[in-house]
Amino acid sequence: MLRNLSAWHVIILVAVLVLLFGANRLPELARGVGQSLRIFKSEVKDLASDDDGAPRGATAFAAAPAPAPVTQIGAQPSPHDPDHRPAA
Repeated sequence: MLRNLSAWHVIILVAVLVLLFGANRLPELARGVGQSLRIFKSEVKDLASDDDGAPRGATAFAAAPAPAPVTQIGAQPSPHDPDHRPAA
């Protein structure tokens, strides 16, 4: 997909970004994206280190109690139901 990306595509993309956000806001936008990526990488790294300490196959969901079974009550027949026969 990115193999077909030429210099013209990049130039057009930058021009559209400048038109949309303005030249003054682009550095702020890039700084915010970079900071978000840094936080994301650190969180992924923390999660990976947490997974190393846990035994394989154990999950947080395994400790949760199973929900109670749902019992359905049969639907009452409509009084206008032609197939309804009263119980004797």
